[in-house]
Amino acid sequence: MTAQEQVAAGRHAAMAGERRTARVLIALALVTTAFLILAPLVYIFWRAFAEGTSGYWAAITTPETLHAIWLTVIVTVVVVPVNVAFGIAVAWAIARFRFPGRGLLMTIVEIPFSISPIIAGISYLLLYGRQGFLGPFLREHDITILFALPGIILVTLFVTAPFVAREVLPLMLAKGSEQEEAAVTLGARGWQVFRYVTLPGIRWALLYGAVLCAARAVGEFGGVSVVSGRVAGQTNTLPLQIELLYNEMSTSVAAFAAASTLTMIAIVALIAKTLLDSRSGHG
Repeated sequence: MTAQEQVAAGRHAAMAGERRTARVLIALALVTTAFLILAPLVYIFWRAFAEGTSGYWAAITTPETLHAIWLTVIVTVVVVPVNVAFGIAVAWAIARFRFPGRGLLMTIVEIPFSISPIIAGISYLLLYGRQGFLGPFLREHDITILFALPGIILVTLFVTAPFVAREVLPLMLAKGSEQEEAAVTLGARGWQVFRYVTLPGIRWALLYGAVLCAARAVGEFGGVSVVSGRVAGQTNTLPLQIELLYNEMSTSVAAFAAASTLTMIAIVALIAKTLLDSRSGHG
C-alpha cells in the first residue's frame, strides 16, 4: 500500500469513527429527551384527558382553577410591562452613561438569579409582614401587601427583573451610541431618539426578554408560595393551584388538567422564543 493509500485509508477510518460517534451522541440525546421531557409531557396530557374532553373541561372550569388562571394572567400582565420598562432603563443607563456605581448596578440586576425565590419571599415576609419592619406602618394605614395580590406581584417582579435587562444590555453595548448621537445632532429629542433609533435596534431582543419574563412569571412557585397565603380561590396562582389539587386528589383529572394548561402556556412561550431566536440572532 502506498503512502497516499495509507493516508486515504486513515482519513476514511477517522470519518467512519466520527459518523459512529455522531450517531451515538444523537441517539443518546434523543433517548434522554424522550425520557426526561417528552414522556412527562405526554403523561400529563394523557392523565388530563383520561375522562375525555368533557371531564377535562369540567376540571379546568372549576371556580378555584379559573380564579388561579385569572390571577396568574393579572400578575403576568402587570409584571411584564414593568420589567420591560425597568430593563430598558437599566440597559440604557449602563450602556450609554458612565457614573459611580455603574458596576454595582450591573451586579444588583443579576441578584435575583443568584437568590432562591423562597429566600426572596421570606425577605418580603420580614419586610411587609405583620411583624415585619414595615408591618406597624402598614397596619396603621390599613395597607395590605402580603397574602394578597400586591405581595404576589412584588415577589414576581423581583424574580423576573433581570430577564429584559440581560437581553437588551449586550445588544446596546455592541451597537454603541453613534446613531443616537447623530440623531441628537440633527435635532431629535430624547423620546424621538428612543422611538426612531434605539427601539428599532433592540426590538427583537426586547421581545425575547419579555417572552422569557412572561414565562417565568407564569410559572413562578417558590416566592409566591411564601407571600400568597395559598388560599384557594383567592390567592392561589396556577402553579399553587396545581400543587393543591395534586395533594388533595392526586388520582383525579383536576391536577393534571391544570398542569396541562400551564404546560400549554410554556409551549407557546417556547415557540415564541424560538421564533424570536431567529430574528434576534440568539439561535
